[in-house]
Amino acid sequence: PVVHAPTPSDEPLGVPALLIASFPLDTTRRHAAPGPLTDFLVQRAADAYAELLADWRPVSEGVIGLVPGPLGKGELDGALRQAVLERLPRTSFLPPAAEAHEFPREHEHEPELPESLRPRDAEIVEGAGADTVRVLAEVLPTLLPAGLERRVELRTLGVARVPLTDAIDRLAGLEKAPGWWRRLYDSLAGVDPDRLSGLPVPLADGRTTIGPRQVLLPTSDGAPVDPEILTRLGLKVAHPDAAHPLLEKLGALPATPRAVLTTPQVRAAVAASLDDDGGVSWEEDAPDAEELADTVLALVRDAGLDPGDEPWLGALALPDEEGELAPAGELVLPGSAFAQVMREDELATVDAELADKWGEQPLAACGVLANFALVRATDVVLDPDELEPREGDFAEPDDAGLLDAVDVWCEDILDRFPDTPVPPVATELIAVRDLDLVDEDKWPQALALLAQPPLRDALTQQVRILLPDGTHEVVRPYTAWWLRGNPVLDGRRPAGLLASGGDPLLHGLYDEADATGFDDEQVLRALGVRTSVAALLDEPGGAAELLDRLADPDRPVTAAQLHALYGFLADLDPEQVTLPDELRAVIDGRVEVVDAADAVVVDSPDLLPFTEGVPLLPVRPARAAELAELFQVRRLSESVTGEVTSEGTEHDVPESVRVLLGARTPESYVEHEELVVDGVEIDWRLTDDGVLHAATLEGVAAGLAWAAGQWPRRFEVAALLEDPSRTAELARDRWFD
Repeated sequence: PVVHAPTPSDEPLGVPALLIASFPLDTTRRHAAPGPLTDFLVQRAADAYAELLADWRPVSEGVIGLVPGPLGKGELDGALRQAVLERLPRTSFLPPAAEAHEFPREHEHEPELPESLRPRDAEIVEGAGADTVRVLAEVLPTLLPAGLERRVELRTLGVARVPLTDAIDRLAGLEKAPGWWRRLYDSLAGVDPDRLSGLPVPLADGRTTIGPRQVLLPTSDGAPVDPEILTRLGLKVAHPDAAHPLLEKLGALPATPRAVLTTPQVRAAVAASLDDDGGVSWEEDAPDAEELADTVLALVRDAGLDPGDEPWLGALALPDEEGELAPAGELVLPGSAFAQVMREDELATVDAELADKWGEQPLAACGVLANFALVRATDVVLDPDELEPREGDFAEPDDAGLLDAVDVWCEDILDRFPDTPVPPVATELIAVRDLDLVDEDKWPQALALLAQPPLRDALTQQVRILLPDGTHEVVRPYTAWWLRGNPVLDGRRPAGLLASGGDPLLHGLYDEADATGFDDEQVLRALGVRTSVAALLDEPGGAAELLDRLADPDRPVTAAQLHALYGFLADLDPEQVTLPDELRAVIDGRVEVVDAADAVVVDSPDLLPFTEGVPLLPVRPARAAELAELFQVRRLSESVTGEVTSEGTEHDVPESVRVLLGARTPESYVEHEELVVDGVEIDWRLTDDGVLHAATLEGVAAGLAWAAGQWPRRFEVAALLEDPSRTAELARDRWFD
């Protein structure tokens, strides 16, 4: 393209337009002659070009392509471009992002959207999508459409560039319908959250807050609390029509009952609920104590909280039975299980009307005692001087200092270990507090409560102790320790008592206590109540305790009882049992306490005639060696030589007897008129070489049964020997063995 002056010349023209003007030409008649007239015409041509762009319709992005670049193709072209670029920044021709006919005004005071923009007024939002720019343009009318950031023409015109973060900041204080804000949030999906921290959020009360953090988003199952109350508590609840998932990504919280309850504002209100003004001091219109209690209890109920989930709720002011406000954690639910076992007037009860209105669940979750409360703590340093209750507005669930006499329990544990500069640590402590508040007549009901989960763990779960050298030991839990040392079972301390109806083998050795209706053996064991020999021997120190009681001559024991008890003791590891000084033994049929060194373990029935005046330890033959090893005493077979001095006649054992007793039955036996062993006349003797000597039919039967390892069949053998014709009868009877 060239300049027409008015006919085509050789003057190049880079502006995208046809220029016809009466420019003065030089002598060649091919180029414009420099001078005032040429300069004047260039200015007028620039005016015309600016007017051309201003009047261009429709206003669209295409008009931007008509903006000339700064470098001309010749002197005249360069001068024209410079003149045009001087005028265009003040010329309204750029397309706005929002067209007026698309977005009518919501309020009369809102300005109308422009049809076109002047470059010096226009702005480009960097980092925003087309949808975002269109929505922003409704309130920021100087914005150009998205996607023009790279256009050189706009840089040439000096169009301002605005980061998306700055554009968002300009929305502060803006009043728009919640639906408009939701459209904006829709358009911002996918934008880096760090660039949207200052995004305004319209609230349900008509206000607008800056930034979504600490804003609550209404949900379909949200907290059914009066929004006015929430506002008076200082909570920010987003308008339902503006709620959007983007706000949750930016830090807003769904307004679930738990989320509302745990906001800093509600926590502060609960902490200050006992103040004279009944609410947080910096809020003149804060809810009073009754409104706050109803609000918090409703949230707790709908959140389904359990006791201890939010321990700070124990500071909530609630009315007691006299109408006085008290912390929830210091009140008892009237008619509850704990109220029924607590001593009268130990703690105040919640106002009955309030209790009827809300029921146990929300009140107990706020710390009101409906049952025994648990203390759960980890890494508890066992220093008695440090185990004191913490100062605060509510009882913390991990405060071991709340436990009655916990320092004494700690000292008992420390007594078990050597003194060290660094105290041991209880890795996990589960304990029941307020045991000292139980009425002494209500312990049966209290023990029944303690036997139920989760309180049961505090009784039965051993405490693991970390020692300074890195090793671990286990000790009795605090709750079991406390109960063992107090008269909680039948008016007596439970440790060392035998539950009525317990193991008959322990009768006489322990005083019995009535535990009717309380048959949880594991809990009884935790209390130190003895229920069975096996359970006793499973406990540390159980064997020593049993032997001590056996050595007490004032505690009656039968021979059969002693036989069974020694059978249990024979199964123990000798290294785990301390040798006793005295033992209970059978002397000539009497059960007496004797020196352990004099006792003998009975291991062979044929030597019983030699035991006159000898203290015998009765036990099953199979466990005789183990019992002798356990007590480091002799066996009867080691004390009596048992040499046969009389003569006899050898006889074969009848086939029917061998069938009855099995393969170990001797082939023969030696019959004596009078059997004399070591000068004593006896019925039978089985010598070390396996030969059976007997003087009577009963002696033969007993000896054969003993030799064959079938001692219980000795009477059946005697019947066969006396009347061989009963072989078939006795064989038939063995069908029912």
